[in-house]
This record gives sequence, C-alpha cells and structure tokens, in this order.
Amino acid sequence: MSYEKIIRDGVLYAEVIWADTRVEKTKFFSEETSSFQFGLLAHAAGFVEAPHYHHPVKREINDLQQMFVVQRGIVAVSFHDGEGKQFHEVVLKAGDAINLVHGAHSVRVIEDMQCVSVKQGPFLGDQLDKINVGP
Repeated sequence: MSYEKIIRDGVLYAEVIWADTRVEKTKFFSEETSSFQFGLLAHAAGFVEAPHYHHPVKREINDLQQMFVVQRGIVAVSFHDGEGKQFHEVVLKAGDAINLVHGAHSVRVIEDMQCVSVKQGPFLGDQLDKINVGP
C-alpha cells in the first residue's frame, strides 16, 4: 500500500494516499477519533449499497483539515515548523490525494493544476482561517 504519514515532533502534518494505492475493501487510514476521515472506498463489481443517509449527530471540531485530490497537473506541498522553516516536501500528480491535518504548509504549482478540495466549513475568510508563519 502506498500511504504516507508526515509527522514531526509527534505532530501529524499530513497523510498522503498515492495514486498507485490499491485496497481490496474500503479502508480509512486516519484515526477513528480524527475530525476528518481519510481513506479509500473499494468494492467488487456488483456491490450495491442500500439507500441511506447519515445520522445528524452534533460534533465539536477544533481543527480545520483540508483534503485535496489532484485531477491534473503537478503541485508541491511543503511542510514548515512554527517559524516557517521548511522540513519536508511532497510532489503530487494526477490521482494523488493529501489530507492536511496540523501544522503549517505551503503549496507551489509546478504544472498547471486542478484539484478537488474538501475542508470543514463554514469558510470564515482568509483573515480568520489562515495564520501565516515565517518571514
């Protein structure tokens, strides 16, 4: 399986599911207690899921995670410590998915890209949702 965790000083910065990852059955990689569940859905041909909806359970979320799947192009995601110093980078291509969990990150587009992006809402605007670090 091609799944990667980016951890520094005990802090989970991100999870990456590379495009070549294959599972036989549905598998979530994130911890069950995580406010955002990140994984792969997999079923054999002929599987049918019964019509359903999800219980409206009130949840308290104290973090903001963001997941994106690269549809086209190439994008580099860098990870930074509290002072803004880069300590790791991953380069994502079409089919790769990343879940940004904690800590500082930056994005650099290498080749024109388009991603599906999902994060908890509501969006409060850049001034309230983002904290810049470093110079």
